[in-house]
Amino acid sequence: MGFAYGGGFALIVVLFILLIIVGAAFIC
Repeated sequence: MGFAYGGGFALIVVLFILLIIVGAAFIC
């Protein structure tokens, strides 16, 4: 249970960072 929660949280963090990178690249 803890592993699944940690994996899901990590996935959300990665997607959030990717969104920021794509957004910054789009703005620039």
